[in-house]
Amino acid sequence: MTHPGPETTPVLALEGVTKSFGAVRALRGVSLHLYAGEAHALAGENGAGKSTLIKTLAGVHRPDTGTVLLDGQEVDFSGPADARDAGIAVIYQEPTLFPDLSVAENIFIGRQPRSSLGRVDHRRVREATASLFARLGVDLDPDQLARGLSIADQQLVEIAKALSFDARVLIMDEPTAALTGSEVARLFGVVKTLREQGSAILFISHRLEEIFELCQRVTTLRDGAWIASEPLEGLGEDDLVRRMVGRDLDELYPKQKTRIGEVALSVQRLTREGVFTDVSFDVRRGEIVGLAGLVGAGRSEVARAVFGIDRFDGGKIEVLGQGLRPGAPSLAMAAGIALVPEDRRAQGLVMDMSIERNIGLTGFAATSRGGLMNRRAERNRAVDWAAKLQVKYARLADVVGTLSGGNQQKVVLAKWLATAPQVLIVDEPTRGIDVGTKAEVHRLLSSLAAQGVAVLMISSDLPEILGMADRVLVMHEGRLTAEISRSQATEESVMAAATGRAGAERKAA
Repeated sequence: MTHPGPETTPVLALEGVTKSFGAVRALRGVSLHLYAGEAHALAGENGAGKSTLIKTLAGVHRPDTGTVLLDGQEVDFSGPADARDAGIAVIYQEPTLFPDLSVAENIFIGRQPRSSLGRVDHRRVREATASLFARLGVDLDPDQLARGLSIADQQLVEIAKALSFDARVLIMDEPTAALTGSEVARLFGVVKTLREQGSAILFISHRLEEIFELCQRVTTLRDGAWIASEPLEGLGEDDLVRRMVGRDLDELYPKQKTRIGEVALSVQRLTREGVFTDVSFDVRRGEIVGLAGLVGAGRSEVARAVFGIDRFDGGKIEVLGQGLRPGAPSLAMAAGIALVPEDRRAQGLVMDMSIERNIGLTGFAATSRGGLMNRRAERNRAVDWAAKLQVKYARLADVVGTLSGGNQQKVVLAKWLATAPQVLIVDEPTRGIDVGTKAEVHRLLSSLAAQGVAVLMISSDLPEILGMADRVLVMHEGRLTAEISRSQATEESVMAAATGRAGAERKAA
């Protein structure tokens, strides 16, 4: 689909909008036009101004200067309710439904149709909900409790709720971050249906391939400023990256040549009944080993067992030739293993604690005297590692939850790198972070390998696996199905093993 043309009036538009928070200029003269029947991507690194722009469209923020236009007429939203009543809805990454209410009750809460006696007409509520789902082309039970829904289904409920308010503009903020491949495909099908019905879609995602698959146009922001609005047809990923970061990203995967040394981590016939079976592999000093597979293959579970979070039923683990007692993360840390978990917010950080304290969580022994924390030593440790990883923050005393996703990931990495690990296990190291920060994380992992650290990298991002790994291990349904050398690894060979099509034999490196 091409641009509707200058004769078409946008459903919703920003013209020359600026917005500041104290000395921070979050938006600097930004313009954006959203048209009916079009999916429009909003691209930019963390901190580029995307969240502020979304909140301005949704009535959370008022522009300092510039205008918001609805059907060509200037509007002034005094709050989110005004924007909602004007037909603007935001679908967030993590929906906020009432868990003990049904799907139908969540959609029509506070405005249920009533009978002539003034009672809630539950039949009409269910019928209206079923009609909304039919319009979206999805099969959900209106009577199901929200508590039992997946994130993907919760998002569909939020979309149906938006349609019940006659929303004409849907803003989707990182909606695929927590979804599986099949759930993403279903969501995209729903978005295409909405486009065909005349909705205007604003789509925000760090996954460039999703932008190119779903959207027709893209607006790019950098450091709060408008860079370009253009059709995606004829545009390449490299072109979009260049607009986002202001430079060529020739090395998104900056793989250094390293000297591969002795075996640092040896996993032998590791088994946890019903989860993974007979898993064996080695990771050597200076080596990055990629662990690939589909969601549910058992990759994260193996990492948790190696680190001692989960117990296992059989097998053994050795670090630098010494056996490691299972089920004790403290012993794994003492042996030189560090684990950067998949979910940084729930497992990697204490979100209401300061940046400084989060970095210091793994260093109590090194920064304490007589059981009391040495605050100066803790602060020096935090300053040092925040500088090494180029964490962007205002004050180290700020709550870590105020940082962008990419900077939160750097804090998790800082916390564990401060332990000087021999073996670093990173689970989805760049999930949900922008392309520029992604390159920084890759450069860091490559540098650590060059220093002799053994790195086990779990990732669902195939280009990341292929770009960074010296060897690729592939899991399918709890078993290792392939071991592929860097020179032989392709998307086809990895996916064949991940889906079980490569057979039971492991491919020799």
